[in-house]
Amino acid sequence: ILWEIERGFVKDILTPMTDPKPAYNTVSTIVRILERKGFVSHKSYGKSHEYFPIVSKDEYRSFIIKKMLGGYFDNSFGKLTDFFKNDETLNTKAFQ
Repeated sequence: ILWEIERGFVKDILTPMTDPKPAYNTVSTIVRILERKGFVSHKSYGKSHEYFPIVSKDEYRSFIIKKMLGGYFDNSFGKLTDFFKNDETLNTKAFQ
């Protein structure tokens, strides 16, 4: 959502979310974690913070895929594709 809106306060991030929406504090915590990890930054207006991404969606996607490959599939793309191919609980409807 932050990539779509480009910058915004926590309430702006919450607005386009579908119901049931997470709690304000939950979203605030996640955004601060993303900031601590170097994906998001903010501009302060008193006690309020306007957040914005500092990495592109593609850069973040690459980071997540590499982390998943390393953590769950021994850095093997083949193991990843085998997982999706062999897991009967996954189907194309799950990704729509």
